[in-house]
Amino acid sequence: MRAHSTASSRPRPARQLVGISLAYFMVLLDTTVLAVAEPNIMSSLRTDVVGVGWATTCYTTTLASGLMLAGTLADRLGAYRIFMVGVIGFGATSLACVLSPSLTILLVFRAVLGLFAAAIIPSSLGLIAILYPEPAARGRAISAWAAISGAAMAAGPVLGGWLIAVDDWRAVFVINAPISLAVVLLSLKRVASPARTRAISWLPHLGLATALASLTLGITQAGQHSWTPAALFMIVALGLAYLTAVVDRGAAAPLIPATLRRNRAVWTAFGWGAATNYALTTVIFATPLLLHATAVHAGATPLPMTLVLAVNPLITGRVVAAYGPVLPIRMGFAAFPIGLGLTASALVDQRQPVMLGIGLLLCGLAVSWTLPALVGFAVNHAPRQATGAVGGVLNATRQIGATIAAAAASAILTRHDDGPWVAAPFLLAAAICLLGLAATMRNFAPGTTSSGPPADGASSEGQASGDRDARHHPLEGRVDA
Repeated sequence: MRAHSTASSRPRPARQLVGISLAYFMVLLDTTVLAVAEPNIMSSLRTDVVGVGWATTCYTTTLASGLMLAGTLADRLGAYRIFMVGVIGFGATSLACVLSPSLTILLVFRAVLGLFAAAIIPSSLGLIAILYPEPAARGRAISAWAAISGAAMAAGPVLGGWLIAVDDWRAVFVINAPISLAVVLLSLKRVASPARTRAISWLPHLGLATALASLTLGITQAGQHSWTPAALFMIVALGLAYLTAVVDRGAAAPLIPATLRRNRAVWTAFGWGAATNYALTTVIFATPLLLHATAVHAGATPLPMTLVLAVNPLITGRVVAAYGPVLPIRMGFAAFPIGLGLTASALVDQRQPVMLGIGLLLCGLAVSWTLPALVGFAVNHAPRQATGAVGGVLNATRQIGATIAAAAASAILTRHDDGPWVAAPFLLAAAICLLGLAATMRNFAPGTTSSGPPADGASSEGQASGDRDARHHPLEGRVDA
């Protein structure tokens, strides 16, 4: 009788898991919904392609530089506290975006929004680790958390198109407020997440953010044929990147642990992650701008890609389990150039909907083959004590790839929004993916420092989190554009 009473009084974490997963859904939904709103933002705020490009890059820059810092803060202050600050801040800042009277104000709030998104992702994984201490249950919970990303990718463009058709671009930010309120209500029961003493080295994080911002400014200036400012910003970006690397080597809490600095296999995985997000962001950012269609049509067009992203990672996980991670990575980087080429050709012609659908389908397959597999590859080749850092750096490099892609696409399209030049961003992404494909041809020593890839692509995070005692660094095996 007493045993039954104890079992019935044990807290049930399902409600909190729903709230945590919904917060992740909100973060990913924001990116995909905004892509469809780009043409409407341009007309409403009287800006150009570069302006809406900054609306994306401001978000991804602060997200990239904030992910690893947020993981450290979650350790230091407690995952529950950082998660709630992130959710409430994300909802409030979304409403501030709605009230933005100009592009400049919108860009400021988008940058702040990226910081709150960075707080949500790693702290949510930390909360799952606390709520589900048993490895098997934790793996299933993180699989459910990660599966939300597929739903966000599929629903985002369609929902964005419908919201814009009903109102305008401001509606895509309004939707975040009720979602964040629902997350808060579902998460009111405090999760005990003790704070721990952990050093924070602020300079490397600041250096990463400023270097990435300078690089983005340089690319944007080059697109406007302002070559002198472009060269200056590029030089500043390279100098800041070098100084950041030097400072990081001597930092008390470095961004890159010493055990990873000479690990070629792990750095190859980081490069693959950046290349994958570069290609994905190119498609998501450029396609709505070039369709010249209604918001509803633009929202429905990516469905061949987004639906595949929602379901195919599960199949990829089985391929990884049977043949190892390199095969699906190779398949992804082989499919990407073909899909990008077909997408570019269809957008140049504007009368090839079937070709466009096939191209987007191949891009979706490429992402869903590559991302889950490269997470397992990186974890397998990292020292066990560094798997948490691998997760943080992998996500940061992916967001860096996304930032550069949006900047490059906006720089190219700001002067060439029709004719053969519209293919240039896609062909550049295809060339980068061919470099990724070439890298898969190397012979990699089998990873022996981890217990191998998970049984399905969606639970790559679960494997990594379990290996590192489920700390707060995010390993996103699915897609966050």
